[in-house]
Amino acid sequence: MSDERPPRAAIVAVQLPDTELAAFNASVAELGRLARTLGLEVVAQVTQRRAALHAATVVGSGKLSILKSLVGRAADAADDEDDDDDDVSERETAARDDDLDDGASPPEVPRDPVQVVLVDHDISPSQARNLEKATGIEVMDRTAVILEIFRRHARSRVAKAQVEIVRLKYLVPRLRESGNGRDRQRGGIGGKGAGESSLELDRRKIRDRIAELTRELDSLAAEQSTQRARRHDMSRVALVGYTNAGKSTLMRALTGSEVYVADKLFATLDTTVRPLVPEAHPRVLVSDTVGFIDKLPHGLVASFKSTLDEALEAGLLLHVVDGSDPAFERQLEVTSEVLAEIGARDVPRLLVLNKIDRVGDAAAEEVARARLLARWPDAIVMSARRPSDVTALHDHLVAFFSRGLVEGEVLVPYDRQHLRGQIFSECEVLGERYQDDGVIFHVRAPAALLERLRAA
Repeated sequence: MSDERPPRAAIVAVQLPDTELAAFNASVAELGRLARTLGLEVVAQVTQRRAALHAATVVGSGKLSILKSLVGRAADAADDEDDDDDDVSERETAARDDDLDDGASPPEVPRDPVQVVLVDHDISPSQARNLEKATGIEVMDRTAVILEIFRRHARSRVAKAQVEIVRLKYLVPRLRESGNGRDRQRGGIGGKGAGESSLELDRRKIRDRIAELTRELDSLAAEQSTQRARRHDMSRVALVGYTNAGKSTLMRALTGSEVYVADKLFATLDTTVRPLVPEAHPRVLVSDTVGFIDKLPHGLVASFKSTLDEALEAGLLLHVVDGSDPAFERQLEVTSEVLAEIGARDVPRLLVLNKIDRVGDAAAEEVARARLLARWPDAIVMSARRPSDVTALHDHLVAFFSRGLVEGEVLVPYDRQHLRGQIFSECEVLGERYQDDGVIFHVRAPAALLERLRAA
């Protein structure tokens, strides 16, 4: 068994004036979970209260010196030189903000140096370059961390293409700051003229690759649209919610499918559609969707629009929330904001407060259950790992979709008996009788499905 330790990381975060301390701490803790999902070990945090991010290095010179010590680089005169390049107002702001620190002692220098710096903000290419120059190690902002997790977890062609498009768009403005490719290739017929610089060539290659991926996605989206059209008249429920809220575990419990389950952020990126088990009549389809997160890069939301269309076209959204997480109310808000952004604000929604088994012993659980139901009386408080809770949710879903069913008869001619299987899978068959021109099925089904079967 290997004794190799995971790469060590330090988190850098700035509390801005419009950010409450609780939200700030929750965001930093969440970045720590994102780091662990990447296989990193967070060994230190460098935090600061400032009026704004330092224009050059995110944090002021004092905190930058602490960060240097964490990576094994002694503070030197470079800090003072950097400050000399700032204008007077920037120097005053840095000094004033250093006074705003909470007085906590600097983090203990780890025995092994830090290998990666994670910044809990979206930073500019120049800020990333300056931090990398000062520390000598890789710097990743929050968007870069999320994109790398998405890249590693994408399995289907659709998810891989979606993630690569966003990653390439993120990379383009950072090419200039990489410091590579300043030379120009010989251009023109006979090799005369300035030609393209390596930077321009790289940008053109990226644009071409994005165009290629976009065409591939358009083709795949057409296939997905055809598949969804076949399910148009079926009863459909979509699981939505914050990443790691337990959606995939609930999906497995409701459908008996072997979907991927892991205690990681963004373990699921691909939409999976499975029938509810035990099977309901008419059949109810359940779909799992990509999880959301605070400060989710806008490009990812737009890129995964085709995947999230499952939520738009569902008859019911199961909004799954980790009820044991102290920050779950903010997570609930984030999911609601993203659903509104993709146009799913008006889709019927059922709040599922999951992981109630994690709040403590039986007494603590009863207290938590009563508190949650007092706040959200229409919610379902449960654990996806308890069969009795899953059965109760299953019955609730069946009852929900049964409310929209109507009774009617469908005549199926003897030469159209291929419709028989569809009727039994998508309708509740109450009876059948035979006559000269075919079989008449007495069924309960959605009105639209009933009309389509009659017209078939």
